Amino acid sequence: MSTTLVPPTEKLGTVADRPRASVGGPKQSRERLLSLDVFRGLTVAGMLLVNDPGTWSAIYPPLEHATWNGWTPTDLVFPFFLFIVGITTHLSLSARRARGADESEVRRQIVRRGAMIFLLGFLLNGFPFFTWGAVSGVADPTFMQRVVDRLFHWRIMGVLQRIGLAYMCAALLTQRATVKRIIVTVGALLVGYWLAMTVLPVPGTNGTLGGLLLDVPSGTMAAYWDRFFLDWSRFGLGNHIWSGSLTFDPEGLFSTIPAICTAMLGVLAGRWIGSERTIEERLNGLFAVGCLAMTLGMIWNWGFPINKSLWTSSYVVFTAGLAAVSIATIMWLVDVHGLRRWTSFFVIYGTNPLIAFMGSGLLARLIYSVISVQYHGERVQLQSAIYQSLFASWLAPVNASLAFALCFVGLWFCILLVLYRRKIFLKV
Repeated sequence: MSTTLVPPTEKLGTVADRPRASVGGPKQSRERLLSLDVFRGLTVAGMLLVNDPGTWSAIYPPLEHATWNGWTPTDLVFPFFLFIVGITTHLSLSARRARGADESEVRRQIVRRGAMIFLLGFLLNGFPFFTWGAVSGVADPTFMQRVVDRLFHWRIMGVLQRIGLAYMCAALLTQRATVKRIIVTVGALLVGYWLAMTVLPVPGTNGTLGGLLLDVPSGTMAAYWDRFFLDWSRFGLGNHIWSGSLTFDPEGLFSTIPAICTAMLGVLAGRWIGSERTIEERLNGLFAVGCLAMTLGMIWNWGFPINKSLWTSSYVVFTAGLAAVSIATIMWLVDVHGLRRWTSFFVIYGTNPLIAFMGSGLLARLIYSVISVQYHGERVQLQSAIYQSLFASWLAPVNASLAFALCFVGLWFCILLVLYRRKIFLKV
């Protein structure tokens, strides 16, 4: 991992690395890269907005995840980011080859980068590396007991971990594959996942088919494999599943398989965007295929419901289609009609996504959980004190919660703006 001092227009890639080579002509390439930075910035800012409300008990419905099946705008943020990871993966690796890298060097870079992203997410999960609250079974724990307890409950998977695995697998599977081969691979993985989740009996359920348990979060095939790989309580080593359930992980290993397909579909989009066709042909293709995929996803939803936590096959197809349409719309506005005045905010977010995600995650862990202060005679988390004093004291709960989230996004924009002006970008 390194901090680089290079112009933002030269940095485009998976999580923070951009190719310096042009694609399809210098002028068109530069315009398209701006569109991709805008789209990525939208997703990163969206992540911060939905992850950091003033209170989880008062949120506008579009800013909440669907309870289980179905989708809201919030459920689009993560697959949109994986889709742009796929697009920029193709452009980045193509530029690396253009600079003389051979395929073995490209593979090593893919594996190294994917592993680093996974490691960063794993370390982010563990921060601050000790249990800050009560320790089960210990009335007055020492610091070392808090550290050990944290190790026993350290979540293994997470957002960055899924991005790292999806990037690595998608890049390797598409490295020298033809378009036909990629489509066949994606189709086989999505259909295979569908059958495994619905037709096969879930172990430990007396032979109940998975399709009958899709509405039971802890009873699905994905949940079974989450517990098998991530719950080490049977070995006396603690449970390392998401603390929100402890029975399934929304970024679990099994449901990462279709997430790889999201990134692979992004690679296909990247090949189309990076082709030598005219901008009109590219936009028409993205709009047409995107709408077709959205329709197919909605049809598949009847038999395999759209579900983010399970990352169902219908969810993959539908969100990839919507991502393609969204990117095409931004390209149409920015590149065809030159409407760029609104883009600066999102470009700044899009050129430093790793710092934005990790930095905001560390700050959120500190103020939401670790640091507590005295407020009106009682001990509360620092975030709660800020929220109650600055927002909840004069706004309705949902408005106060949204205002806090918007200010959080604005704070990180200011931080990223300073880094942008100093040409500091974090890449792995």
